[in-house]
Amino acid sequence: MVDIASFGEPMVEFCATEIGKLKDVQLFKRGWGGDTSNFIVAVARLGGKAGYICRIGDDEFGESFLDLWRREGVDTSQVIIEKGGFTAVYFISLLPGGGHDFTYFRKGSAASHYSPSDLNPEYLSKLKVFHSSGISMAISESCRETVLKAADIVKEHGGLFSFDVNFRPKLWPPNYARPFIEEAMRRADVIFVSKEDIALLYNEDADRVIERIRGLAKPITIVVKMGGEGCIIFDGEKKIHIPSFKVNVVDTTGAGDAFDGAFIVGLLEGKPLEEVGVFANAVGALTTTGLGAVAPIPKRREVEDFLRKTKL
Repeated sequence: MVDIASFGEPMVEFCATEIGKLKDVQLFKRGWGGDTSNFIVAVARLGGKAGYICRIGDDEFGESFLDLWRREGVDTSQVIIEKGGFTAVYFISLLPGGGHDFTYFRKGSAASHYSPSDLNPEYLSKLKVFHSSGISMAISESCRETVLKAADIVKEHGGLFSFDVNFRPKLWPPNYARPFIEEAMRRADVIFVSKEDIALLYNEDADRVIERIRGLAKPITIVVKMGGEGCIIFDGEKKIHIPSFKVNVVDTTGAGDAFDGAFIVGLLEGKPLEEVGVFANAVGALTTTGLGAVAPIPKRREVEDFLRKTKL
């Protein structure tokens, strides 16, 4: 039985092995990416009962994702293999200080062809949490409709909708994206938003944006992800700041997605919000200590060992 499922676009990752511009890099390490795929791998590694919903191409990159998810224990019964379709690819260039830049080859991918008619209502009705993101909504109109319909089905049957704003201006401009993202937030029970999302999407003071989001959605929880500054959790009554863990940052790719997965796992386990935030911060921090989005995502035992040995 799957408790947590996510929907979106998986992307094969080619991560530079040295700092520099993409045109100057000679070697790349192949891996896996896509925000909602990273999320669901984190859920599985942390002990959650996980499933993924998407379309992939009938190519070897698509096969590699199926292999990955099955190794990780992610249910793939809702993955559609599109005949003649292709699986998207992206390249990561590493910047000084642990930052990164992306170059995408995704337009017209199999994932972007997913439509609401592809959804399995019975599968969705049994979920405890359905997760998706602004990136998933950005890749096509049919994917936007899919996110909203899936959220409605899950909520009608007592499940939660978890949504990461994950705004990417390369995919859609803020004025166009904002009403669609806000439509998703109106349905959301848990909203994840980063400092960068707030700046790019609203260009307003963070506190004002949070009040705007609370007015839209009145969700159970709003989580503001602040990277090296930790996170702030709003639960409608109180505001909790959880500081970050200090680690040797190698690559921040996928850290926010892993954070989301850890937060949802902790929430479903009934942990107090402060403990959930500490757990998610630890997972996010550990994910930055290696190259790529998926490879460094820690397993449950690694996180527990880290928390025993480390103090905030």
